[in-house]
Amino acid sequence: MSTTWYDTVATLAWIAALTTNVRVMSHVYVMSYRHPLHTAKSFMTLDELSGGRAILGVGAGHLQGEFELLGFDFDARGAVTDDAIDVIRAALTDEYPNIESPRYGHIRDAGLAPRPRQSRLPVWVGGSSKAALRRAATKGDGWLPQGTPRDEMPAQIAFLLEERGRAGLGDEPIDLGTISEFLYVGEPGWDVGQQTLAGDPDHIAERLNEFGKMGVGHVQVRFRNRSLQELLDQMDAFHTDVAPHLQR
Repeated sequence: MSTTWYDTVATLAWIAALTTNVRVMSHVYVMSYRHPLHTAKSFMTLDELSGGRAILGVGAGHLQGEFELLGFDFDARGAVTDDAIDVIRAALTDEYPNIESPRYGHIRDAGLAPRPRQSRLPVWVGGSSKAALRRAATKGDGWLPQGTPRDEMPAQIAFLLEERGRAGLGDEPIDLGTISEFLYVGEPGWDVGQQTLAGDPDHIAERLNEFGKMGVGHVQVRFRNRSLQELLDQMDAFHTDVAPHLQR
């Protein structure tokens, strides 16, 4: 695995400065690595500077070696994530949050600004374990599956919605995302691998629209390519020939 992983907030801020309409979302920000007030401050700043386009995608983390290197408890990551989301919610709601947290104590007398531009900065929860699905159901505005195969999506969505109903949130909307297979628009002249959705634009659009029938509203796409130019060509082909046929 490469050591090059760009810092999340710095990268999203750079993208926000170069764009005007696209949302900027972390996928995902590991809650254990930073104090939740630090996270809240970073993302409310990003939201203000981007004109209200930030989405905070959070996760519990999965690389035990990283936790050990940073001096954090890997086994406590789920509880830390739950507590951190509650603290962040309070900070995003009130300039001077007043909240009692099992892990972070009584937080008060701390003001955070600039305030987020959005009236409710969305918090999406990543992960496909039962614990992550419950977290998304009870604490999230959206769900970001991590590697869930297409054929397992309906069952995971059903479980999430059942958990949301048990929590008394069945009438509250939640955004459901997914990550598609790798795409290649057109007939590739090289081996793109079995886990690739390739072919004519209508076929690709039809397969992506299957996610919409499951209740998914956001699909992350990535493209097979051998060079920067091929990647740009694929993105152009998707924009021109596939995207107009996707159901909204």
